[in-house]
Amino acid sequence: MDRAQLVLVALPILLFCRDIFNLFTPRPPKPTQYHYHQIVDPDEPDPDPQPEQQQILQEPLKFPVQKSDGIGETGIGSTINIDFCTSCSYRGNAITMKNMLATSYPGITVILANHPASFSKRLLSKLVPVVQVGIIGTILGGEQIFQRLGMVPPPSWYESLKANRFGSIASSWLLGNFLQSYLHSTGAFEVFCNGELVFSKLKEERFPSEIELRDLVGKKLANLRKTPKAEIK
Repeated sequence: MDRAQLVLVALPILLFCRDIFNLFTPRPPKPTQYHYHQIVDPDEPDPDPQPEQQQILQEPLKFPVQKSDGIGETGIGSTINIDFCTSCSYRGNAITMKNMLATSYPGITVILANHPASFSKRLLSKLVPVVQVGIIGTILGGEQIFQRLGMVPPPSWYESLKANRFGSIASSWLLGNFLQSYLHSTGAFEVFCNGELVFSKLKEERFPSEIELRDLVGKKLANLRKTPKAEIK
């Protein structure tokens, strides 16, 4: 085996080991956010003035703000949970919706989280790396394994895998990663307001628009604010 074939065989094995390490590595704790307040002297000139064009590009998107009824902030004390599929690349949509809701309803808390797959899919996703390691180990050391098992000569399917080791290892690694991504994906984008379902992509089979989601959350918050008044009467 020349150097090129050695590199082509070692690269999938290295990436596969990295995937296994990331799979069983615990998530790091969320960093603590510190707020710093800088005291600016009005007489001192700005040492690094920002260009006007750069300031315009850095300004966040402005959404219409829900008006308060005078009792306090519109969304204060309420929590919005957005559970989405992280393996489906829905994080950008979730962050956009979070910024929109936080701007439209001041005081509201928006929490983003991954929508977990079913237990059977999660269990199968844990077994996929084990099968990958077994296939790669059989391809690399199948002769010794079959000799210890008393299978001489080795099976015909092993000879076909041995004839193209690089293609067999690369195929098992790529197919395993694709299967893991499929098992982790749920296609979910579920929005809850104080524990009550507001919008479900699994039921509607589509994404909500920003205006639609803002109106749905606004109606739910309005109903929650009217409920204590009705109980008092």
